[in-house]
Amino acid sequence: MEPELKEEHGVRLAIEGCGHGTLHAIYASVDEACKQKAWPGVDLLIIGGDFQSVRNAYDLNCVSMPAKYRSMCDFHEYYSGQRTAPFLTIFVGGNHEASNYLFELYYGGWVAPNIYYMGAANVLRLGPLRIAGMSGIWKGYNYRKPHHERLPYNESDMKSIYHTREVDVRKLLQIQTQVDIGISHDWPKGVEWKGNFRQLFRFKKHLEEDARAGQLGNVAAQYVLDRLRPRH
Repeated sequence: MEPELKEEHGVRLAIEGCGHGTLHAIYASVDEACKQKAWPGVDLLIIGGDFQSVRNAYDLNCVSMPAKYRSMCDFHEYYSGQRTAPFLTIFVGGNHEASNYLFELYYGGWVAPNIYYMGAANVLRLGPLRIAGMSGIWKGYNYRKPHHERLPYNESDMKSIYHTREVDVRKLLQIQTQVDIGISHDWPKGVEWKGNFRQLFRFKKHLEEDARAGQLGNVAAQYVLDRLRPRH
């Protein structure tokens, strides 16, 4: 991935947490931020999961969430060509995804023009930057299992398909050269203590008990963070 960068003295990035299918609003927000900074645009937008690449009603039925919360959202317009992503966009998978579509691109691939899914685990290069990403969330009881889910998914499959697997994590643990940016949907275990945890627990009181019990975050993401030590 070697696009023509807009800025010869640096790479301009935008970071979005969970996408939740709201691509129109995300791109509008990035565009507004660029105007405020007098930037011509960004070279890359990173979305940290829950992207919801829903193309049609069948995909929507493969998203793990109660039916009353399911919505087509925005992605289908980018998939059909009705709209084109204004910025190069990459994302990892979370726990609210069109899992059937993303599993077709297990090793990563373009979900729509200018929008790239990083796959279950992958490393990409954008100009001078090496970017590592891992998808999914931590459930220890599925970690050492293979990817056994097959269509049509039952309720159990729709949840287990986005659980982090050891076979994917070990690919990242083989990397021996420097990574600049690390992306995961699920927090690496223990990372909350490296930031402003008091403010976090004040706004998210239910997280404190899990954090103090050592049950918050992704154990596999912790392995990858400790091994690769990305700069960002």
